[in-house]
This record gives sequence, structure tokens and C-alpha cells, in this order.
Amino acid sequence: MRSKLIAGNWKMNTSFTEASDLFAGVNQFPNSDKQLAVCVPACYLAALKPQLSNLRVFAQDCSAHEKGAYTGEISATMLKSLQVAGSLVGHSERRQYHNESSVLLKAKVDQLLANNLVAIYCIGETLQEREEGKLFEVIRQQITEVIGHLSAEQMAQVVIAYEPVWAIGTGVTASNEQAQEMHTFIREELKTLFGDDVASQTQILYGGSMNAANAADLLACADVDGGLIGGASLKVNDFLTIYQS
Repeated sequence: MRSKLIAGNWKMNTSFTEASDLFAGVNQFPNSDKQLAVCVPACYLAALKPQLSNLRVFAQDCSAHEKGAYTGEISATMLKSLQVAGSLVGHSERRQYHNESSVLLKAKVDQLLANNLVAIYCIGETLQEREEGKLFEVIRQQITEVIGHLSAEQMAQVVIAYEPVWAIGTGVTASNEQAQEMHTFIREELKTLFGDDVASQTQILYGGSMNAANAADLLACADVDGGLIGGASLKVNDFLTIYQS
């Protein structure tokens, strides 16, 4: 039985004081059957991690390289040394603003898994791709090119976050039917690549403008195993409402 995972992505927000207050508030959420995580700016990881209680801490990105002359990069080995849970990989903003390719993202996933860290791998189509009827083709390509080479055992360290690009930060949310349709498709693709066991056990999160008002309906969808929450995760009460939905 898959557990639900509610993960907040703070993106490039908060001062350190604000981050500490936010982290403290989230860290006091009551225990439940849902897993709880936050993806925080890298410069805060070391300071916030010792405050940990019932939530997991993730980075927002990691390097495709193990080590070396890559100024400004943060390796999976460094993240492991901080005892964080893992990292996001392939968020649509990284793909758009940093031109991250499937080749690069594959290397990032491999680095995380080599260090026994969890990769929350983000996939999703643009509005144009959806309107042109290419949504399933795009999602299939993003899956096969980046994680299609993994073993069934390695897939135990991968969480998939479906985030329709047209619904990120726009206030527009995929309908329950659209979300369930795509999550079903993703699970079928996983079944084709890795078999029934992996497909049934892999957590698939929804990541497009989930908020306190729509979370309960989205999380009730059979194949939606949680949420990757952006703006709403910066407000403790809203994030708590989602977590308790």
C-alpha cells in the first residue's frame, strides 16, 4: 500500500529568519499516516536539518557530477554528508530557465541513487504540448530518457512528481479527471518499463497549484499519492490544511 507524501517546495523564497520560523511551524505538524517533507534552499540545509523532527528535508537540485571544479555546484555526496533525504530533479523551472536536458537529468538521478538518496523526479507538459495532443508523448519521453535505464531496485528510491507546466504558479489547476488520467498513464508506463510491483509501489505526486481549497479532491484520486506544493507551502496554515486533507 502506497503512503501519501506531502512535500513543500520553497523555491527561492524566505530569508533565513523566515525559513527558520516556517520550518519550526511545519516541524510541529501532528503525526499522521502521511509522509511530510520540505525542499529548502541549499544554503539553509545544514542549519535547518538539526531541528528535524517528523519531516524529511530535501534539496531543490543537485549536481550531475560527483566532485571537481564545478564552482557553485552542490554534489549528491555533499547532500548525503548533511543527512538530507534527497533532492528534486528536473523541476520545470530548472528545465526552462537552465535548459536542463534529459542527459543532464539522468546524470543527476544517477548521482543521487549512487549515494542512496531519494530523487523526486519532476515531469510535465507545457500548455502548447497539451493543446497539440502531445502530452502523453512528452511524458513518456521524459520518463524513458531519464529513469528508463534504472533497475527495479533503484526505482525504490524514486518519487515522480507530475507537474503540468501550465498549472505551475498560474493559479490554474488540472481538474481531478486530468490529474487522474495522467497519473494513470504514468503508472502504466512504469508497469511497461519495470513491472507491476514497481508501478504499484512508486509514489506519484501532483505538483500544479495544489492548495488548501483543492487538495482534498486531488488527493482523493486513486493514483495521486500526494502533492509537491509550491506557494501554499510558504504559509504554515495552508500547508497544514493540505497535509491534513
